[in-house]
Amino acid sequence: MSMRVMLDTNVLVSAIIFPNQRMDSLIFKAVLEHQLVLSSYIIEELFDVIERKFPDKIKHVDLFLTRFPYELVYTPREQNHEFFNISDKDDYPVLYSAIIEDVDLFVTGDSDFKGIEIEKPEIISPADFLEKY
Repeated sequence: MSMRVMLDTNVLVSAIIFPNQRMDSLIFKAVLEHQLVLSSYIIEELFDVIERKFPDKIKHVDLFLTRFPYELVYTPREQNHEFFNISDKDDYPVLYSAIIEDVDLFVTGDSDFKGIEIEKPEIISPADFLEKY
C-alpha cells in the first residue's frame, strides 16, 4: 500500500551528506514504493543546515532535489499552535505541515518528536520505517 511519506530535515541531511546502504534504501523506498512529500519549510531548513555545516556540499542538495521525484507542499507562515506541544518550537512547522497536508508517515531521527500524541501522521524512526514498510 503506497503512502505519503514526509522525511524530516535530519533524515535528509544524513541521506545526502552521509550516504550509506541503509539511507539509500530509505530514500529509494520513500520514492519508489511510496510518495515522498517535502515541505517548503523542510527544504529551507535543509539548505540552511547544509550551508552552515557543510558549505562545500550544497551541490548535493541541488542534485537530490532535482533527481528524485517528490510532492512539494507549502508550510504556512502563520500556524495554529494548538495541534500538539513540542519542546523545540523550531520543529513545530515541520510536523504542522505533515498534519495539514494529511501525510501518512513522518520519518524523523529527532527525539523531540517522541511522545507526541497525534492520530496522523504516524511518527516513525528511519530504522522503524525500513523494518515496518
